[in-house]
Amino acid sequence: MLTKFDTKSSRVKGLAFHPKRPWILASLHDGIVQLWDYRNGTCIERFAGHEGPVRGLDVHPSGQPLFVSGGDDYLIKVWSLAQRKCLFTLIGHLDYIRTVQFHHEYPWIVSASDDQTIRIWNWQSRACIATMPGHSHYVMCARFHPRDDLV
Repeated sequence: MLTKFDTKSSRVKGLAFHPKRPWILASLHDGIVQLWDYRNGTCIERFAGHEGPVRGLDVHPSGQPLFVSGGDDYLIKVWSLAQRKCLFTLIGHLDYIRTVQFHHEYPWIVSASDDQTIRIWNWQSRACIATMPGHSHYVMCARFHPRDDLV
C-alpha cells in the first residue's frame, strides 16, 4: 500500500507510528506535529507548541495515549493524544534536540542533542535522571536497547 499525505510543509523531520491504531505522527520544520490516519490519508490533528523545527518524535510503545517531541527550541514536550494537548515540557538541553524515545518498560525518555549530551528523563516525575556527556560533537541519535538496560 502506497499512500501520499499532502501538507503545506515540504520538510518532514520525523515520523512515528502508533503501536495499535492506524496512525502516524509527522514532525515538521515549521514546528507543527501532525497526526494522520494512514488508512484514509486524513490529517486528524495538528499539535503546535514548538518554536522551530521538530526533529525527534516517538509514540508511547504500550499504547498509552502519549507521544513525545523534541525540537530546535531545546525543549522536550510530552503530549496527550486523548486530550490533544501538551501535558508538560522538559527543560535541560542547551542546543537542538535530535531524537527522543520512550523506554519500553520504565517511565523514561532518552534524548540526544547538539549540546553533546544524551539525557534520560523520568516522564512521570518530570525530572532529568541522567546526563551522559563525553561526546566531542553533536549527538545525532540515541536509542534504548529493546530488552537490556542499555543506551
